[in-house]
Amino acid sequence: MNSAPPTSIGRVSKLVGETLADDRISRSATGRLPLAIADERELARSVVIRHLDALAAEHLADGFEPLNGSEEDHLVEAVLAKVLGLGRIQPLLDDPEINDIHIRGSASTRLKLIDGRRIASRPVVDSDEELVDLVRLVATRLGRSERRFDAANPELNLQLPDGSRLFATMEVSARPSVVIRKHRFELSSLDELQARGLLDLALREFLAAAVRAKRNIVICGGTGTGKTTMLRALLNEVPPDERIITIEDAYELGLDRFEDLHPDHDMLQSRPANIEGRGAITMLDLTRMALRMDPDRVIVGEVRGGEAFPMLLAMSQGNNGSMCTMHADSTRSVFPKLAAYVSMAETGLPVDTVNLLLASALHFVVHIDLIDSVRCVASIREVVDADGPRIVSNEVFRPGVDGRAVPGYPLRDPTIALLENNGFDVGLLDRANGWWAS
Repeated sequence: MNSAPPTSIGRVSKLVGETLADDRISRSATGRLPLAIADERELARSVVIRHLDALAAEHLADGFEPLNGSEEDHLVEAVLAKVLGLGRIQPLLDDPEINDIHIRGSASTRLKLIDGRRIASRPVVDSDEELVDLVRLVATRLGRSERRFDAANPELNLQLPDGSRLFATMEVSARPSVVIRKHRFELSSLDELQARGLLDLALREFLAAAVRAKRNIVICGGTGTGKTTMLRALLNEVPPDERIITIEDAYELGLDRFEDLHPDHDMLQSRPANIEGRGAITMLDLTRMALRMDPDRVIVGEVRGGEAFPMLLAMSQGNNGSMCTMHADSTRSVFPKLAAYVSMAETGLPVDTVNLLLASALHFVVHIDLIDSVRCVASIREVVDADGPRIVSNEVFRPGVDGRAVPGYPLRDPTIALLENNGFDVGLLDRANGWWAS
């Protein structure tokens, strides 16, 4: 006898897809809520198992060997991945050693591992058209609103069930492209970041005290340096009785995953316009909404536009303890970038006034760098004042010989007193064995 035909996965996937589509149509017609993802997966699994007996009989009649137990398990998982998951991308998504996935049509797949290495992998689709169809299927299943992916809408940004972020392009790129950035929600505390070398004991204690002291903090760095991970860890230092509002392009902070730490919170997410060009909700819109929701702290996942202006106003008008991330190559370069973002809000404010706003709103800027494939805090700058077109600041932790942060300009007496009142042991700054020694 011959082995099982390769069309089995495709045929069963079609049957499962039709069953799920019928269920969704039925629920919509009768006003019932759609199935949760976990329940839909169980429904799909039961449909596959029901077809296994019929499939075995067909194989025998056609002269093929029936599937054994492991082959049946493989078929079940392959069908579920094709119908509910991301096809051949799913095993990469499930691999804990993989951090980012870069797909360029059927030409190549590149992987970025958690240790910083980049490796090649086999293509995950057989054609560029298959990749486009896969992205459309995922958008239909997982999008909270109508999401198109075609020549008129050549980009798509959405969150996968595990929290990973998928960004896809077509038409504007030489081949359809998909980038998936996985988010490791298990890294959620400063203790865990210390264990991984991103910061040391004294720096951990310094940042924890700064959060408790309700200092406004900007976390900056390049792509993939761990800005969101650091922000999540700092958020988990916020006392549980405080109300937090998060503003994001995609839900990456995962505040709902730490319900016991943040029982009083709301998460806001922007959305694109629909196919008629209406209904868009921008980060700027969300920032204005957040200020009406009685927040103790406003957290912006990533600042990159006009939302910087209301965020800074919130920070300077009583919402101390707010935080955000942004792309910048140093702590110092954050200031002109924020000033440029404020100008996007069309405020018409002169530079001197914008700088006064920055100086009154910000307290610390933390820069994270990637050194020899290891993420680490490289610099912390304290904002002191504004002097016309210039922001006055002190680099209280500067890059050391190996690029990792070491004590720099002495902390000001009021800052020391504030941090000490919030649990910081200033003696940690004078360790004889060096900043990064245990």
